Amino acid sequence: MHYSSLGQVPPKRHTQFRKPNGELYHEELFSTEGFSDLHSLLYHINPPTQIVQVGDPYSVAPEVVADKQLKHRSLKGFSVAPEDDYLKSRKPVLVNEDCKIILAAPRKSMTDYFFKNADADEVIFIHQGTGRLKTMYGIVGFEYGDYVVVPRGTTYQLEFDGSDNRLFIVESSSPVTTPKRYRNDYGQLMEHAPFCERDIRKPSLLETHDEQGEFLFYIKKQDQIYPYYYLNHPFDVIGWDGYVYPYAFSIHNFEPITGRVHQPPPVHQTFAARNFVICSFVPRLYDYHPQAIPAPYNHSNIDSDEVLYYVDGDFMSRKHVERGMITLHPGGIPHGPHPGTVEKSIGAKETHELAVMVDTFRPLQLTADAAGIEDPDYYQSWLTDGKS
Repeated sequence: MHYSSLGQVPPKRHTQFRKPNGELYHEELFSTEGFSDLHSLLYHINPPTQIVQVGDPYSVAPEVVADKQLKHRSLKGFSVAPEDDYLKSRKPVLVNEDCKIILAAPRKSMTDYFFKNADADEVIFIHQGTGRLKTMYGIVGFEYGDYVVVPRGTTYQLEFDGSDNRLFIVESSSPVTTPKRYRNDYGQLMEHAPFCERDIRKPSLLETHDEQGEFLFYIKKQDQIYPYYYLNHPFDVIGWDGYVYPYAFSIHNFEPITGRVHQPPPVHQTFAARNFVICSFVPRLYDYHPQAIPAPYNHSNIDSDEVLYYVDGDFMSRKHVERGMITLHPGGIPHGPHPGTVEKSIGAKETHELAVMVDTFRPLQLTADAAGIEDPDYYQSWLTDGKS
């Protein structure tokens, strides 16, 4: 990310910054990897440390049901039942030590509590729904196709405009960044990058709440949810500046990189993290070599598991695709286009597919929530006898 500032901040850090009544504002350093990495400084009206009560934690650890079976899998994501509460709606389906892939269909906004993920950065892809992410940094609006990136430790609320919401969430145990090869030595996105700083929507409309009471937080740490009651409203920040803050980026603003022959998946990379990447497949012109085959070639994922979340459009390499479907092609065995799709793709000029891909460099494990929405016959879908 690049430097940003909102609201009022003092001219020099770690110096006296006083309220109109003469009292000091309360400075907080917010950094996700100690004092030597990216950070922001926030200025609170009240101390952010005043705890009224702590409740008993409860586990949200995913129940792993298959962790060693080498098998192509398909999940019907829209079969996840909607739930009113946002936290209860979050269903981990594929997990490993580096990330958790979660589906959620919350009906209601978070109005009576705040949430903080102290374990992981979150990338919340908005498949259906509109609304706002509310944080101490300000408000970030979101709509269909947005990636909403929330740094770990950020206290937030999601406010939805309606009840028909579908989210694809990736939790990362390491910071989520833009790919290093897109950035110059100063952190600026370079000319060859498929998006730039103008495409990133930073927080705006800083709402400062000077309120006291008992504000309920749910804090996630090591797969436990800890109920905390704080004395002060968490969004009491008068101003902040730095490099750490939530933001939104629309998949519709990703500019695809194309070529004379089929381009490999790394050209679609959008985010980077430790041991996995997130890519965006968007509408684009096909390859323009006169003998080009637009469909992807068969490939062996020896070192990574490939997850594809289908958002919208017609996928030339797959049959029987549904909105919200997830495919898992594990490392160690090859996969590729379904029978008949390679020949069918020849001569096609463009695609309107829209999908999010997560490639992990350690194996993913299937959870109980995933087992309930799996198509058990998907691994046979490459047979020519029509099985799917």
